[in-house]
Amino acid sequence: MRSPKFLAAIAASLLAMAPVSASAEVVGKVGVDWTGNDILVDAVPDPEVTGVTCHVTYFDRSVIDRLRKGNWFEDPSNNSIACRQTGPIEIGDINLSQSGEEVFRAGLSLIWKKLVVTRIYDKKNDTLIYLIHSRQLTDGSAKMAISTIPLFGQQVTWKKGKPN
Repeated sequence: MRSPKFLAAIAASLLAMAPVSASAEVVGKVGVDWTGNDILVDAVPDPEVTGVTCHVTYFDRSVIDRLRKGNWFEDPSNNSIACRQTGPIEIGDINLSQSGEEVFRAGLSLIWKKLVVTRIYDKKNDTLIYLIHSRQLTDGSAKMAISTIPLFGQQVTWKKGKPN
């Protein structure tokens, strides 16, 4: 059996190798029951698209709920997203592929489950799409939500020129 220090060192190494994503700021916290469960609201600015902020909601389980249900290391996959223009839009070096790129990630479990926000550019409709979903090692979740930022008719600056 490995020592806790060894496992912590491995976990820290894996986190250090993870890609950098946007940082979130908790802007709201709503209690939902007497056990201390909360719904958190984070403001997440897109690191490559200035002038766009996404508000992400997720469930934060209390210690009492974890004790009662026996699942210590995991929060539910329920989440929501709303993205809006919050200033002049300037688009940096974004991934233009159909799979888009991850702009935010937060842990919903000790190791295996992540809350992910992915940005996709819909070139035909000149729209940024933000998809929120949970990513798990073994069982993917069908719980997801999207939000869009239409760019058509907007004053948008593309640092590398608008794609044709």
